[in-house]
Amino acid sequence: MRKTLPAAALLLLFVFSIRSSMSFGAESRGIEHGRRYDRLVIRNVVVIDGKGTPARGPMGVIVEGNKIAGVRGANARPDAYRDEAHVLDGTGMYLLPGLINSHVHLHDERGGIAQPFEYEYKIWLSCGITTVRDVGSDAKKAVAERRKSQEGAVAAPRIYVYMVAGGRTPEEGRKAVRTVKEQGADGVKIFGMDRDIMAAIVDEATKLGLKVAHHIAVEETDARDAAEFGVDTIEHWYGIPDAALKGSQDFPPSYNYNNESDRFRWAGRLWREADPDKLEDVLEEMVDQGVGWIPTLSTYEACRDMTRARNLPWFDEYLHPALEEYFKPSPARHGAFSWGWSTEDEIAWKENYRLWMKAVRDFAGMGGVVGAAEDAGFIYTLYGFTYLSELELLQEAGFHPIDVIQCATGNNARLMGLENELGRVRQGFLADLILIDENPLANFKYLFPTGVLDIKDGKAVTRGGIKWTIKDGFVYETPQLMREVKEMVAKARAAR
Repeated sequence: MRKTLPAAALLLLFVFSIRSSMSFGAESRGIEHGRRYDRLVIRNVVVIDGKGTPARGPMGVIVEGNKIAGVRGANARPDAYRDEAHVLDGTGMYLLPGLINSHVHLHDERGGIAQPFEYEYKIWLSCGITTVRDVGSDAKKAVAERRKSQEGAVAAPRIYVYMVAGGRTPEEGRKAVRTVKEQGADGVKIFGMDRDIMAAIVDEATKLGLKVAHHIAVEETDARDAAEFGVDTIEHWYGIPDAALKGSQDFPPSYNYNNESDRFRWAGRLWREADPDKLEDVLEEMVDQGVGWIPTLSTYEACRDMTRARNLPWFDEYLHPALEEYFKPSPARHGAFSWGWSTEDEIAWKENYRLWMKAVRDFAGMGGVVGAAEDAGFIYTLYGFTYLSELELLQEAGFHPIDVIQCATGNNARLMGLENELGRVRQGFLADLILIDENPLANFKYLFPTGVLDIKDGKAVTRGGIKWTIKDGFVYETPQLMREVKEMVAKARAAR
Protein backbone atom coordinates (compact mmCIF):
# COMPACT_ATOMS: atom_id res chain seq x y z
CA MET A 1 0.00 0.00 0.00
CA ARG A 2 1.42 3.40 -1.05
CA LYS A 3 1.71 5.98 1.71
CA THR A 4 0.35 9.48 1.14
CA LEU A 5 1.88 12.63 2.52
CA PRO A 6 -0.01 14.54 5.21
CA ALA A 7 -1.82 17.69 4.08
CA ALA A 8 0.68 19.97 5.84
CA ALA A 9 3.58 18.32 4.02
CA LEU A 10 1.80 18.68 0.68
CA LEU A 11 1.26 22.38 1.40
CA LEU A 12 4.94 22.86 2.19
CA LEU A 13 5.91 21.13 -1.06
CA PHE A 14 3.52 23.39 -2.99
CA VAL A 15 4.94 26.55 -1.42
CA PHE A 16 8.49 25.33 -2.06
CA SER A 17 7.69 24.62 -5.71
CA ILE A 18 6.23 28.11 -6.17
CA ARG A 19 9.26 29.75 -4.54
CA SER A 20 11.60 27.58 -6.55
CA SER A 21 9.92 28.48 -9.82
CA MET A 22 10.27 32.16 -8.89
CA SER A 23 13.94 31.78 -8.01
CA PHE A 24 15.08 30.55 -11.39
CA GLY A 25 14.69 33.98 -12.95
CA ALA A 26 17.58 35.06 -15.08
CA GLU A 27 18.83 38.60 -14.84
CA SER A 28 17.09 41.17 -16.97
CA ARG A 29 18.87 41.70 -20.26
CA GLY A 30 18.53 43.77 -23.38
CA ILE A 31 16.46 46.44 -21.60
CA GLU A 32 17.15 50.15 -22.08
CA HIS A 33 15.27 53.03 -20.50
CA GLY A 34 12.77 54.60 -22.89
CA ARG A 35 12.89 51.89 -25.56
CA ARG A 36 10.16 49.74 -27.14
CA TYR A 37 10.90 46.29 -28.56
CA ASP A 38 9.45 44.00 -31.19
CA ARG A 39 9.28 41.36 -28.47
CA LEU A 40 9.75 41.63 -24.71
CA VAL A 41 9.44 38.82 -22.15
CA ILE A 42 8.45 39.65 -18.57
CA ARG A 43 9.07 36.51 -16.56
CA ASN A 44 8.12 35.17 -13.11
CA VAL A 45 5.73 37.93 -12.01
CA VAL A 46 2.69 37.82 -9.77
CA VAL A 47 -0.19 39.48 -11.64
CA ILE A 48 -2.79 41.74 -10.02
CA ASP A 49 -5.30 42.31 -12.80
CA GLY A 50 -7.79 45.13 -13.23
CA LYS A 51 -10.87 42.90 -13.21
CA GLY A 52 -11.27 42.66 -9.44
CA THR A 53 -9.70 39.23 -8.87
CA PRO A 54 -6.92 38.15 -6.46
CA ALA A 55 -3.25 38.04 -7.41
CA ARG A 56 -2.02 35.01 -9.37
CA GLY A 57 1.41 33.79 -10.29
CA PRO A 58 4.14 33.30 -11.09
CA MET A 59 3.22 34.26 -14.65
CA GLY A 60 4.99 35.10 -17.86
CA VAL A 61 3.84 38.05 -19.96
CA ILE A 62 4.88 38.54 -23.58
CA VAL A 63 4.79 42.03 -25.11
CA GLU A 64 5.12 42.52 -28.86
CA GLY A 65 5.44 46.15 -29.90
CA ASN A 66 2.70 48.02 -28.04
CA LYS A 67 0.43 45.01 -27.37
CA ILE A 68 0.28 42.21 -24.84
CA ALA A 69 0.80 39.08 -26.93
CA GLY A 70 0.48 36.46 -24.19
CA VAL A 71 -0.19 35.88 -20.50
CA ARG A 72 0.55 32.40 -19.20
CA GLY A 73 2.05 30.38 -16.37
CA ALA A 74 5.74 31.08 -15.79
CA ASN A 75 8.31 28.90 -17.52
CA ALA A 76 10.49 27.79 -14.61
CA ARG A 77 13.23 26.05 -16.59
CA PRO A 78 16.69 27.57 -15.95
CA ASP A 79 17.25 27.94 -19.70
CA ALA A 80 13.82 29.39 -20.43
CA TYR A 81 13.93 32.35 -22.80
CA ARG A 82 17.63 31.72 -23.44
CA ASP A 83 17.22 32.85 -27.04
CA GLU A 84 15.18 35.95 -26.23
CA ALA A 85 16.97 39.27 -26.74
CA HIS A 86 14.87 41.33 -24.32
CA VAL A 87 13.93 39.84 -20.96
CA LEU A 88 12.71 41.68 -17.89
CA ASP A 89 13.09 39.46 -14.85
CA GLY A 90 10.16 39.97 -12.51
CA THR A 91 11.13 37.43 -9.88
CA GLY A 92 9.56 38.50 -6.59
CA MET A 93 7.74 41.36 -8.30
CA TYR A 94 4.08 42.26 -8.84
CA LEU A 95 2.73 43.29 -12.22
CA LEU A 96 -0.38 45.47 -12.61
CA PRO A 97 -2.12 47.18 -15.51
CA GLY A 98 -0.95 50.74 -15.93
CA LEU A 99 -2.98 53.05 -13.70
CA ILE A 100 -5.49 55.37 -15.34
CA ASN A 101 -5.91 58.90 -14.00
CA SER A 102 -9.31 60.04 -15.18
CA HIS A 103 -9.29 63.67 -14.06
CA VAL A 104 -6.22 65.79 -14.82
CA HIS A 105 -5.33 69.17 -16.22
CA LEU A 106 -2.23 69.57 -18.38
CA HIS A 107 -0.30 72.45 -16.85
CA ASP A 108 2.63 74.19 -18.51
CA GLU A 109 2.35 77.12 -16.09
CA ARG A 110 0.98 77.87 -12.67
CA GLY A 111 -0.09 81.41 -11.91
CA GLY A 112 1.75 82.70 -14.98
CA ILE A 113 5.04 81.00 -14.06
CA ALA A 114 6.35 78.40 -16.51
CA GLN A 115 6.22 74.75 -15.49
CA PRO A 116 7.07 72.20 -18.21
CA PHE A 117 4.64 69.45 -19.20
CA GLU A 118 7.60 67.10 -18.79
CA TYR A 119 7.44 67.66 -15.04
CA GLU A 120 3.91 66.25 -14.78
CA TYR A 121 4.53 63.47 -17.25
CA LYS A 122 7.55 62.01 -15.52
CA ILE A 123 5.96 62.07 -12.08
CA TRP A 124 2.81 60.44 -13.46
CA LEU A 125 4.80 57.65 -15.11
CA SER A 126 6.86 57.16 -11.93
CA CYS A 127 3.62 56.73 -9.99
CA GLY A 128 2.49 54.06 -12.46
CA ILE A 129 0.05 56.28 -14.35
CA THR A 130 0.12 55.34 -18.03
CA THR A 131 -3.13 57.02 -19.14
CA VAL A 132 -4.62 60.40 -18.28
CA ARG A 133 -7.93 61.99 -19.18
CA ASP A 134 -7.45 65.74 -19.52
CA VAL A 135 -10.69 67.49 -18.59
CA GLY A 136 -10.06 71.12 -19.35
CA SER A 137 -6.81 72.65 -20.56
CA ASP A 138 -5.60 74.69 -23.52
CA ALA A 139 -7.22 72.58 -26.29
CA LYS A 140 -4.56 73.18 -28.96
CA LYS A 141 -1.71 72.40 -26.59
CA ALA A 142 -3.47 69.31 -25.28
CA VAL A 143 -4.02 67.94 -28.79
CA ALA A 144 -0.37 68.60 -29.66
CA GLU A 145 0.79 66.82 -26.48
CA ARG A 146 -1.54 63.90 -27.22
CA ARG A 147 0.10 63.49 -30.62
CA LYS A 148 3.62 63.56 -29.13
CA SER A 149 2.62 60.87 -26.65
CA GLN A 150 1.04 58.72 -29.37
CA GLU A 151 4.20 58.96 -31.47
CA GLY A 152 6.48 58.16 -28.52
CA ALA A 153 8.24 61.50 -29.02
CA VAL A 154 7.99 62.27 -25.29
CA ALA A 155 8.05 60.16 -22.15
CA ALA A 156 4.42 60.68 -21.19
CA PRO A 157 1.22 58.80 -20.40
CA ARG A 158 -1.27 58.30 -23.22
CA ILE A 159 -3.53 61.35 -23.24
CA TYR A 160 -7.27 61.61 -23.87
CA VAL A 161 -8.59 65.13 -24.31
CA TYR A 162 -12.03 66.15 -23.04
CA MET A 163 -12.64 69.73 -24.17
CA VAL A 164 -14.88 72.21 -22.38
CA ALA A 165 -18.18 73.03 -24.08
CA GLY A 166 -20.69 75.63 -22.95
CA GLY A 167 -22.87 78.45 -24.18
CA ARG A 168 -25.48 81.03 -23.24
CA THR A 169 -28.25 79.29 -25.21
CA PRO A 170 -29.02 75.68 -26.16
CA GLU A 171 -27.97 76.32 -29.76
CA GLU A 172 -24.68 77.88 -28.66
CA GLY A 173 -24.11 74.77 -26.56
CA ARG A 174 -24.73 72.45 -29.51
CA LYS A 175 -22.40 74.54 -31.68
CA ALA A 176 -19.69 74.34 -29.00
CA VAL A 177 -19.91 70.55 -29.00
CA ARG A 178 -19.61 70.41 -32.78
CA THR A 179 -16.61 72.73 -32.60
CA VAL A 180 -14.69 70.61 -30.09
CA LYS A 181 -15.49 67.50 -32.12
CA GLU A 182 -13.87 69.18 -35.14
CA GLN A 183 -10.86 70.10 -33.00
CA GLY A 184 -10.29 66.43 -32.20
CA ALA A 185 -11.83 66.08 -28.74
CA ASP A 186 -12.11 62.59 -27.26
CA GLY A 187 -14.95 63.79 -25.04
CA VAL A 188 -16.71 66.81 -23.57
CA LYS A 189 -16.30 68.47 -20.17
CA ILE A 190 -19.16 70.60 -18.87
CA PHE A 191 -19.60 72.69 -15.75
CA GLY A 192 -22.80 73.62 -13.95
CA MET A 193 -25.27 75.31 -16.28
CA ASP A 194 -28.94 75.98 -16.86
CA ARG A 195 -31.01 72.89 -17.48
CA ASP A 196 -32.03 73.53 -21.11
CA ILE A 197 -28.45 74.30 -22.15
CA MET A 198 -27.13 71.19 -20.41
CA ALA A 199 -29.79 69.01 -22.08
CA ALA A 200 -28.80 70.32 -25.52
CA ILE A 201 -25.06 69.85 -24.97
CA VAL A 202 -25.38 66.29 -23.68
CA ASP A 203 -27.77 65.39 -26.51
CA GLU A 204 -25.41 66.80 -29.15
CA ALA A 205 -22.39 65.06 -27.62
CA THR A 206 -24.24 61.74 -27.56
CA LYS A 207 -25.17 62.12 -31.24
CA LEU A 208 -21.50 62.73 -32.08
CA GLY A 209 -20.24 59.79 -30.00
CA LEU A 210 -18.53 61.93 -27.35
CA LYS A 211 -18.67 60.99 -23.68
CA VAL A 212 -19.56 63.74 -21.21
CA ALA A 213 -17.83 64.48 -17.90
CA HIS A 214 -19.79 66.82 -15.64
CA HIS A 215 -18.46 69.12 -12.92
CA ILE A 216 -21.89 70.13 -11.66
CA ALA A 217 -21.05 72.89 -9.15
CA VAL A 218 -23.81 74.77 -7.32
CA GLU A 219 -26.25 75.38 -10.14
CA GLU A 220 -29.79 74.80 -11.34
CA THR A 221 -28.81 71.28 -12.39
CA ASP A 222 -27.83 68.45 -10.07
CA ALA A 223 -27.14 64.71 -10.18
CA ARG A 224 -30.74 63.87 -11.09
CA ASP A 225 -30.42 65.98 -14.23
CA ALA A 226 -27.10 64.30 -15.03
CA ALA A 227 -28.81 60.92 -14.82
CA GLU A 228 -31.83 62.03 -16.85
CA PHE A 229 -29.83 63.59 -19.68
CA GLY A 230 -27.24 60.80 -19.95
CA VAL A 231 -24.02 62.26 -18.53
CA ASP A 232 -21.29 59.61 -18.44
CA THR A 233 -19.41 60.67 -15.29
CA ILE A 234 -19.93 63.04 -12.42
CA GLU A 235 -16.65 64.62 -11.36
CA HIS A 236 -15.88 65.24 -7.67
CA TRP A 237 -19.17 65.13 -5.76
CA TYR A 238 -20.92 68.37 -6.56
CA GLY A 239 -24.59 67.90 -7.40
CA ILE A 240 -25.01 64.59 -5.57
CA PRO A 241 -25.75 65.69 -2.00
CA ASP A 242 -27.33 68.84 -3.48
CA ALA A 243 -29.98 66.64 -5.11
CA ALA A 244 -30.81 65.16 -1.70
CA LEU A 245 -31.39 68.45 0.13
CA LYS A 246 -34.75 69.59 1.40
CA GLY A 247 -34.57 72.91 -0.39
CA SER A 248 -31.29 74.83 -0.54
CA GLN A 249 -28.22 74.33 1.59
CA ASP A 250 -28.27 76.43 4.76
CA PHE A 251 -25.96 79.15 3.45
CA PRO A 252 -25.47 82.30 5.56
CA PRO A 253 -26.82 85.55 4.01
CA SER A 254 -23.26 86.71 3.30
CA TYR A 255 -22.35 83.62 1.24
CA ASN A 256 -20.90 84.31 -2.22
CA TYR A 257 -20.08 81.28 -4.39
CA ASN A 258 -17.40 83.21 -6.29
CA ASN A 259 -15.57 83.84 -3.02
CA GLU A 260 -13.57 80.63 -2.78
CA SER A 261 -13.13 80.96 0.96
CA ASP A 262 -16.94 80.83 1.25
CA ARG A 263 -17.26 78.15 -1.39
CA PHE A 264 -14.93 75.59 0.16
CA ARG A 265 -15.73 76.38 3.79
CA TRP A 266 -19.44 75.72 3.26
CA ALA A 267 -18.84 72.79 0.93
CA GLY A 268 -17.45 71.10 4.03
CA ARG A 269 -20.87 71.32 5.66
CA LEU A 270 -22.97 70.05 2.75
CA TRP A 271 -23.07 66.27 3.15
CA ARG A 272 -24.55 66.48 6.68
CA GLU A 273 -27.54 68.36 5.27
CA ALA A 274 -28.39 65.70 2.67
CA ASP A 275 -31.45 63.62 3.56
CA PRO A 276 -30.30 59.96 3.76
CA ASP A 277 -33.44 58.56 2.11
CA LYS A 278 -33.34 61.08 -0.73
CA LEU A 279 -29.61 60.45 -1.16
CA GLU A 280 -30.21 56.73 -1.56
CA ASP A 281 -32.75 57.48 -4.29
CA VAL A 282 -30.27 59.78 -6.06
CA LEU A 283 -27.54 57.12 -6.01
CA GLU A 284 -29.93 54.48 -7.30
CA GLU A 285 -31.00 56.76 -10.14
CA MET A 286 -27.37 57.33 -11.09
CA VAL A 287 -26.77 53.58 -11.15
CA ASP A 288 -29.93 52.91 -13.15
CA GLN A 289 -28.94 55.47 -15.78
CA GLY A 290 -25.32 54.31 -16.01
CA VAL A 291 -23.72 57.45 -14.57
CA GLY A 292 -20.19 56.78 -13.28
CA TRP A 293 -18.63 58.61 -10.35
CA ILE A 294 -15.10 60.03 -10.22
CA PRO A 295 -15.04 61.24 -6.58
CA THR A 296 -11.48 62.68 -6.47
CA LEU A 297 -11.36 62.28 -2.69
CA SER A 298 -7.71 63.30 -2.70
CA THR A 299 -8.39 66.73 -4.23
CA TYR A 300 -9.85 68.13 -1.01
CA GLU A 301 -7.84 66.15 1.53
CA ALA A 302 -6.03 69.30 2.66
CA CYS A 303 -9.32 70.56 4.07
CA ARG A 304 -9.10 67.89 6.80
CA ASP A 305 -5.65 69.03 7.94
CA MET A 306 -4.20 72.11 6.24
CA THR A 307 -0.93 72.05 8.19
CA ARG A 308 -0.19 68.47 7.11
CA ALA A 309 -1.03 69.31 3.49
CA ARG A 310 1.45 72.22 3.42
CA ASN A 311 4.28 69.99 4.65
CA LEU A 312 4.07 66.77 2.66
CA PRO A 313 7.47 65.03 2.60
CA TRP A 314 7.75 64.78 -1.19
CA PHE A 315 7.58 68.57 -1.48
CA ASP A 316 11.22 68.78 -0.29
CA GLU A 317 12.70 67.48 -3.55
CA TYR A 318 9.86 67.27 -6.05
CA LEU A 319 7.72 70.40 -5.69
CA HIS A 320 8.31 72.72 -8.67
CA PRO A 321 8.69 76.38 -7.61
CA ALA A 322 5.90 77.45 -9.99
CA LEU A 323 3.51 75.11 -8.20
CA GLU A 324 4.86 76.10 -4.80
CA GLU A 325 4.09 79.73 -5.58
CA TYR A 326 0.62 78.84 -6.87
CA PHE A 327 -0.24 77.05 -3.63
CA LYS A 328 0.24 80.17 -1.51
CA PRO A 329 -3.06 81.57 -0.17
CA SER A 330 -4.53 84.13 -2.57
CA PRO A 331 -8.05 85.23 -3.55
CA ALA A 332 -6.76 85.52 -7.13
CA ARG A 333 -6.04 81.81 -7.66
CA HIS A 334 -8.42 78.85 -7.82
CA GLY A 335 -7.95 76.48 -4.90
CA ALA A 336 -5.70 78.85 -2.92
CA PHE A 337 -8.37 79.52 -0.29
CA SER A 338 -6.59 78.32 2.85
CA TRP A 339 -6.18 81.64 4.68
CA GLY A 340 -8.03 81.79 7.99
CA TRP A 341 -8.74 78.06 7.89
CA SER A 342 -9.94 76.99 11.32
CA THR A 343 -10.13 73.94 13.57
CA GLU A 344 -13.90 74.10 13.12
CA ASP A 345 -13.48 73.97 9.34
CA GLU A 346 -11.29 70.87 9.58
CA ILE A 347 -13.71 69.14 11.94
CA ALA A 348 -16.54 69.86 9.50
CA TRP A 349 -14.55 68.46 6.60
CA LYS A 350 -13.68 65.29 8.52
CA GLU A 351 -17.38 64.66 9.03
CA ASN A 352 -17.95 65.60 5.38
CA TYR A 353 -15.49 62.89 4.35
CA ARG A 354 -17.15 60.28 6.54
CA LEU A 355 -20.53 60.85 4.88
CA TRP A 356 -19.04 61.31 1.40
CA MET A 357 -17.05 58.07 1.65
CA LYS A 358 -20.15 56.19 2.79
CA ALA A 359 -22.04 57.51 -0.22
CA VAL A 360 -19.27 56.37 -2.61
CA ARG A 361 -19.21 52.94 -0.97
CA ASP A 362 -23.01 52.67 -1.09
CA PHE A 363 -23.02 53.72 -4.76
CA ALA A 364 -20.54 50.96 -5.60
CA GLY A 365 -22.57 48.48 -3.55
CA MET A 366 -25.63 49.30 -5.67
CA GLY A 367 -23.65 48.44 -8.81
CA GLY A 368 -22.32 51.89 -9.64
CA VAL A 369 -18.95 52.26 -11.33
CA VAL A 370 -16.38 54.26 -9.32
CA GLY A 371 -13.18 55.55 -10.93
CA ALA A 372 -9.95 56.98 -9.52
CA ALA A 373 -8.44 60.40 -10.24
CA GLU A 374 -6.53 63.26 -8.66
CA ASP A 375 -7.26 66.75 -10.14
CA ALA A 376 -3.79 67.84 -8.94
CA GLY A 377 -2.11 71.22 -9.13
CA PHE A 378 -4.49 72.87 -6.67
CA ILE A 379 -4.89 72.91 -2.85
CA TYR A 380 -1.42 71.45 -2.10
CA THR A 381 -1.89 68.45 -4.41
CA LEU A 382 1.11 67.18 -6.39
CA TYR A 383 0.69 65.25 -9.61
CA GLY A 384 0.95 61.47 -9.25
CA PHE A 385 1.51 61.47 -5.51
CA THR A 386 -2.03 62.76 -5.02
CA TYR A 387 -3.38 60.01 -7.30
CA LEU A 388 -1.76 57.38 -5.10
CA SER A 389 -3.32 59.11 -2.09
CA GLU A 390 -6.66 58.63 -3.87
CA LEU A 391 -6.13 54.87 -3.76
CA GLU A 392 -5.49 55.08 -0.02
CA LEU A 393 -8.63 57.16 0.47
CA LEU A 394 -10.76 54.66 -1.47
CA GLN A 395 -9.44 51.99 0.88
CA GLU A 396 -10.31 54.25 3.82
CA ALA A 397 -13.81 54.55 2.35
CA GLY A 398 -14.19 50.78 2.73
CA PHE A 399 -13.08 49.38 -0.63
CA HIS A 400 -10.97 46.21 -0.57
CA PRO A 401 -7.49 46.86 -2.04
CA ILE A 402 -8.34 44.51 -4.94
CA ASP A 403 -11.39 46.66 -5.71
CA VAL A 404 -9.33 49.84 -5.39
CA ILE A 405 -7.00 48.55 -8.12
CA GLN A 406 -10.04 47.82 -10.25
CA CYS A 407 -11.28 51.39 -9.75
CA ALA A 408 -7.88 52.66 -10.91
CA THR A 409 -7.65 50.42 -13.96
CA GLY A 410 -10.60 48.41 -15.31
CA ASN A 411 -13.30 50.77 -14.01
CA ASN A 412 -11.60 53.88 -15.37
CA ALA A 413 -11.17 52.19 -18.75
CA ARG A 414 -14.87 51.29 -18.76
CA LEU A 415 -15.94 54.83 -17.91
CA MET A 416 -13.89 56.11 -20.84
CA GLY A 417 -15.22 53.46 -23.24
CA LEU A 418 -11.78 51.81 -23.42
CA GLU A 419 -12.55 48.55 -21.61
CA ASN A 420 -11.58 46.45 -24.62
CA GLU A 421 -8.05 47.82 -24.84
CA LEU A 422 -6.93 49.21 -21.47
CA GLY A 423 -7.09 48.42 -17.77
CA ARG A 424 -6.27 44.71 -17.88
CA VAL A 425 -3.29 42.36 -18.13
CA ARG A 426 -4.81 40.48 -21.02
CA GLN A 427 -3.75 39.20 -24.43
CA GLY A 428 -4.54 41.74 -27.15
CA PHE A 429 -4.68 44.71 -24.79
CA LEU A 430 -2.32 47.66 -25.02
CA ALA A 431 1.00 47.14 -23.26
CA ASP A 432 0.51 49.50 -20.33
CA LEU A 433 2.00 47.76 -17.28
CA ILE A 434 3.80 48.50 -14.01
CA LEU A 435 6.16 46.37 -11.93
CA ILE A 436 6.83 46.78 -8.22
CA ASP A 437 8.93 44.61 -5.92
CA GLU A 438 6.48 44.81 -2.99
CA ASN A 439 2.83 43.78 -2.74
CA PRO A 440 0.67 46.91 -3.15
CA LEU A 441 -2.37 45.03 -1.85
CA ALA A 442 -0.59 44.88 1.51
CA ASN A 443 0.27 48.58 1.50
CA PHE A 444 -0.53 51.15 -1.18
CA LYS A 445 2.36 53.24 0.13
CA TYR A 446 4.67 50.81 -1.70
CA LEU A 447 3.51 52.49 -4.93
CA PHE A 448 4.87 55.92 -3.95
CA PRO A 449 8.19 56.87 -5.62
CA THR A 450 9.52 57.80 -2.18
CA GLY A 451 8.87 54.26 -0.91
CA VAL A 452 8.21 53.14 2.65
CA LEU A 453 10.60 53.60 5.57
CA ASP A 454 11.32 50.32 7.36
CA ILE A 455 13.89 48.81 9.72
CA LYS A 456 16.03 45.84 8.68
CA ASP A 457 18.81 44.44 10.85
CA GLY A 458 18.53 47.54 13.03
CA LYS A 459 19.05 49.94 10.11
CA ALA A 460 16.63 52.22 8.29
CA VAL A 461 15.82 51.04 4.76
CA THR A 462 13.41 52.17 2.07
CA ARG A 463 11.11 49.59 0.52
CA GLY A 464 8.85 49.85 -2.50
CA GLY A 465 8.53 52.37 -5.28
CA ILE A 466 7.51 51.23 -8.75
CA LYS A 467 10.57 49.91 -10.55
CA TRP A 468 9.35 49.77 -14.16
CA THR A 469 6.53 51.51 -15.98
CA ILE A 470 5.64 50.29 -19.46
CA LYS A 471 3.46 52.60 -21.51
CA ASP A 472 2.44 51.60 -25.04
CA GLY A 473 5.34 49.12 -24.98
CA PHE A 474 7.93 51.75 -24.04
CA VAL A 475 9.88 50.62 -20.97
CA TYR A 476 10.77 53.27 -18.39
CA GLU A 477 12.97 52.79 -15.34
CA THR A 478 11.01 54.86 -12.85
CA PRO A 479 13.87 55.72 -10.45
CA GLN A 480 15.61 57.30 -13.46
CA LEU A 481 12.50 59.37 -14.21
CA MET A 482 12.35 60.63 -10.62
CA ARG A 483 16.04 61.55 -10.68
CA GLU A 484 15.25 63.66 -13.74
CA VAL A 485 12.31 65.30 -11.94
CA LYS A 486 14.54 66.07 -8.96
CA GLU A 487 17.12 67.70 -11.25
CA MET A 488 14.40 69.67 -13.04
CA VAL A 489 13.11 71.05 -9.73
CA ALA A 490 16.59 71.86 -8.44
CA LYS A 491 17.43 73.83 -11.63
CA ALA A 492 14.13 75.73 -11.48
CA ARG A 493 14.73 76.64 -7.84
CA ALA A 494 18.28 77.78 -8.56
CA ALA A 495 17.02 80.04 -11.36
CA ARG A 496 14.54 81.90 -9.13
